[in-house]
Amino acid sequence: MVNLGPMMAKATWETLYMVGAAAFFTLLLGLPLGVLLVITARGGLWEKPGLNRVLGVLVNIGRSTPFVILMVAVTPLTRAIVGSSIGTTAAIVPLVVAAVPFMGRVVEQALHEVSPGLVEAALAMGSTNWQVVTKVLLAEARPSLVRGTALMLVNVVGYSAMAGAIGGGGLGDVAVKWGYARYEMDVMYVSLVILVVMVQVMQWIGDSLANRFTHK
Repeated sequence: MVNLGPMMAKATWETLYMVGAAAFFTLLLGLPLGVLLVITARGGLWEKPGLNRVLGVLVNIGRSTPFVILMVAVTPLTRAIVGSSIGTTAAIVPLVVAAVPFMGRVVEQALHEVSPGLVEAALAMGSTNWQVVTKVLLAEARPSLVRGTALMLVNVVGYSAMAGAIGGGGLGDVAVKWGYARYEMDVMYVSLVILVVMVQVMQWIGDSLANRFTHK
């Protein structure tokens, strides 16, 4: 029988670290990616059909590649950035690579929900493209962006469990090494419960923030 307390606390911290760091870099890269997908489309603020097609293809490739395969495929990139392909920090790289295309599409969809009339009105009043993006598109799409961010976090939690199962640490690693390989089913169940609680809390926070922005 294993001592669950310290082991689960360490695994939970590793998962939160992976998810938090990956979410930060995903937002840092995914938000501008989604904006570019919108403004470079035909009829967009910065119409660049060629660039839009390239970005669309890259996003579709990233979204359609299974995460386990993606982890292996980006191993050289992970080693170049982190210095290793094994461990909690190393797992952040494939987590970001997997989540950025998803977040880009989330942002794109959220911005498309903004009324074109608001954009036209802002342009008619002399607003620059940058002002339209920041003051109109992103501002009006805040509820959808918050919900999309919560959905991204939920996906990253799932990805982190898979990353842990193949050497990334965290709850996935504990569940496989102890719960599955050593038939310690209590470890498996505790890991599952913690992951479910994480997801529920993230979703609740996202919904609450989105409702607040919607009321405003």
